[in-house]
Amino acid sequence: MTQLQTQLADLRQQLNEHSYRYYVLDDPSLPDAEYDRLFRQLQELEAKHPELVTSDSPTQRVGSTPLSDFPSISHQVPMLSLGNVFDAEGLQAFVKRVERELADLGRAVIGEEGKEGEQLEFCCEPKLDGLAVSLLYQNGQLIQGVTRGDGQTGEGITENLKTLRSIPLSLRSADNQPLPELLEVRGEVYMPRSAFEAMNEQARLADEKTFANPRNAAAGSLRQLDSRITATRPLEFTAYQVAQISQDFAVKTHEKAMQALKNWGFKISPDLKVVKGYTGLQSFCDELAAKRDQLPYDIDGAVLKINDLRLQAELGFRAREPRWATSFKYPAQEEITRLLDVEFQVGRTGVVTPVARLAPVQVAGVTVANATLHNMDEIARLEVRFGDTVIIRRAGDVIPQIVRVVLEQRPTNTQSIIMPTSCPICDSHVERAEGEAAYRCTGGLYCPAQRKEAIKHFASRKAFDIEGLGVKLIDQLVDNELVKSPADLYKLKVEQLANLERMAEKSANNLLEALEVSKKTTLARFIYALGIREVGEATAANLARYFGQLETLKQASIEQLLEVDDVGPIVAQHIYAFFNEPHNLTTLDDLLAQGIHWPETQVRREDLPLTGQTWVLTGSMQSLTRDQAKEKLEALGAKVAGSVSKKTSQLVAGEAAGSKLTRAESLGVPVMDEQQLLELLASHTN
Repeated sequence: MTQLQTQLADLRQQLNEHSYRYYVLDDPSLPDAEYDRLFRQLQELEAKHPELVTSDSPTQRVGSTPLSDFPSISHQVPMLSLGNVFDAEGLQAFVKRVERELADLGRAVIGEEGKEGEQLEFCCEPKLDGLAVSLLYQNGQLIQGVTRGDGQTGEGITENLKTLRSIPLSLRSADNQPLPELLEVRGEVYMPRSAFEAMNEQARLADEKTFANPRNAAAGSLRQLDSRITATRPLEFTAYQVAQISQDFAVKTHEKAMQALKNWGFKISPDLKVVKGYTGLQSFCDELAAKRDQLPYDIDGAVLKINDLRLQAELGFRAREPRWATSFKYPAQEEITRLLDVEFQVGRTGVVTPVARLAPVQVAGVTVANATLHNMDEIARLEVRFGDTVIIRRAGDVIPQIVRVVLEQRPTNTQSIIMPTSCPICDSHVERAEGEAAYRCTGGLYCPAQRKEAIKHFASRKAFDIEGLGVKLIDQLVDNELVKSPADLYKLKVEQLANLERMAEKSANNLLEALEVSKKTTLARFIYALGIREVGEATAANLARYFGQLETLKQASIEQLLEVDDVGPIVAQHIYAFFNEPHNLTTLDDLLAQGIHWPETQVRREDLPLTGQTWVLTGSMQSLTRDQAKEKLEALGAKVAGSVSKKTSQLVAGEAAGSKLTRAESLGVPVMDEQQLLELLASHTN
């Protein structure tokens, strides 16, 4: 065997293997762009050496053999694929070839109106990235659905296709017009992007296998042996061709055939358009490319067909593709590259996210050097390692992501990816709560990556309630490096504030006064202001009541924390981790050094007068707000609930009390008014 023959045999073997994985296993090991490159290489070699073309070459057939699990059905009209062009030069060559072949047939180029000398008409539409199928109707009823298969024989998946709501089970007859006795419709089954993302997210939550891309998901969904599974998948069908039709219903153009299908109940592309000549084709391809990212589904190009069906028939087919059509391929949304490194980034809420650093590669017209890996569970699912060859995907504005590892190309010296134990930004401990996918930095008050969010929470109404300290001002303070932790707020000077945008000396003084007022707080508010994960207002109040002092809370064990109402194992772990991070303790000391204080109490939780009681507030109050009343009742040990039940100990009814008062009276729950509440609170204050 010569070197050339060996090269051809190797290319055919690679393409056949990848075709089998793509069409039969729904488990592609190469992105489409890489397959196209190999295919073009084989085409070029065979064009130069036609004597070496074999009947089983991938250039002489479409796809691969169908799955044996479904019945094999022969296509009455071969279901062939399209040739490809990739640029303006290729598009112009396609138009010139078609015009030349028509001239050889003695056909003058004519338009739909029959006038000689007009430019050739083409019908154009997006090339959906899904699975091609054929639907056969007899007397208006769907009787058969078949996949493309190898172009000659496909897989019978009729029952699965019947589950798609966009496929009519019987043709729609407008105004009682007769229907064709025989109709074969071809189209694409695909999955919209939003539905694909939602389905994959559900799979991740259930720890199930996810799909690499929407095309993969559509193909896998259609090839379920149980059609009930297919029925749960968010699949769509768009028709793109009439392959057969009763003679009485013949039309002259592809456009009119599509309109007929629409009338009979089929979904057709809303972007279908008739254009003239090369200029019209190029404009359509450019316009479609410009809005590709905004489409709700994936496309990999534009399909361009001669509109005149008579000319289509006369031009006929080559070995594997029609002479009268082509596809203009856009830059691939998937590419192959190498994983060089993984860096760990810290988000504003402390989540530590792995980011892949890649050998730069063009994907969908953009150079990509980074891709998200989501979390360590995703890394484990992908089985990705340093040095791996990977397939990355970028669709629209979606952040590029690794969707597959090419295990066949894995080097022998790859290393596993390990989550760091310390935050890459502030060196605080990194923890992962049980049952969660995310790892988080525990240095919430200290970590620069979380700085803005920590300060915004600290200053919020239910925390320190610092009047005049809004989101935009916090952004300025942090961006100008005037504030690096909540304690720095209390170190600000008038001149520093007055120089900020939209601030003057009066506003600066007002803010400093508000900061001074905020120094007097409660232990519950202070705990809430720390921003400990899952410690809300109620949990902070429970912690303050139970431990009484900050120092006692700081030293609490997980077992002691679990004794507090509403504190479970996960929340206890978050609290314990926070107070065992040295950086956080340093920040707490700094805050207290600025003069923040609250009334200390040595009263044990079980000794509080309202411990064990459940109170409910309803109606409006004049002397204090509902939040203030709630805070004071909780300070006395009460649990304040939002609804009345048999377990309610007391209802406080303000003005315009409604259904809660009625229910309390029906259940015999004691009721007091605002004045009685004030008297009760006063009695426990003295």
